[in-house]
Amino acid sequence: MQFNFLHCKSKTNWRFENNWLSTLIVLVCIPLFIKLGLWQYHKAATKQAIQDQYQASLSKKTAQLADYLTTPEVLQFQQVQVSGHYETQYQLLIDNQVEDNQAGFHVVTPFKIEGSERYVLVNRGWIAGKADHQAVPTFETPTGLQHIQGMVWVPSSKIFTLEAKQAAAATQHQPWTLVWQHLDMKKYRQQAPIQVLDVIIKLDPTVKVGGFVRNWQMPPSKIMTNLGYAYQWFGFAFATLAIYLYTSVKRIQTKE
Repeated sequence: MQFNFLHCKSKTNWRFENNWLSTLIVLVCIPLFIKLGLWQYHKAATKQAIQDQYQASLSKKTAQLADYLTTPEVLQFQQVQVSGHYETQYQLLIDNQVEDNQAGFHVVTPFKIEGSERYVLVNRGWIAGKADHQAVPTFETPTGLQHIQGMVWVPSSKIFTLEAKQAAAATQHQPWTLVWQHLDMKKYRQQAPIQVLDVIIKLDPTVKVGGFVRNWQMPPSKIMTNLGYAYQWFGFAFATLAIYLYTSVKRIQTKE
């Protein structure tokens, strides 16, 4: 399609020329680039909010998890204390966790709360994988009564994975799988016959017994990386529009 614009003073015609293919590409790419930019921006904002809430929690009084067994999610990002003991039968390793550019696992162990039949999952930190990633690393778990402290975390219910879907009627009679790709609480409840809370505890780095590498704070570089990606996608959207307009608008000199 063509549009003619008459510039009265300079006697110059401007013609807008395009084709359906380039217009279609622009209509698809620009919204896609903006959407990707907003996605990265929201990831950065979410990480910053988590970091701010974590820092704020350090100044709050440490709560007793045993007082919130029916509503543990209200303690999101807050420091808590709890007594009990680890039970390793239904513990798991979360795969694809990286620390200092080395692949490994997060060790997540059920913790039976003293004086209750309830359990809470405790993320005890990162351990390195072996050279053969299929080989499961060995690690120790303390026995007896433990007094632990850590930050409450509510796992996301939105799990995106390429793993084969598990049967909805999974039971404890199935062989227990030690290595998981994600901490899927719904799947965990289906397969582990224990009453587990809806939250996990990220073990505090100051706890000396039963923990591994625990760098829970969000490095500023990760937040800036997401912001950089966001600005990059927004730049692609702007560049696409600019190129489209530059190649479509033609200047034509007219004879007086």
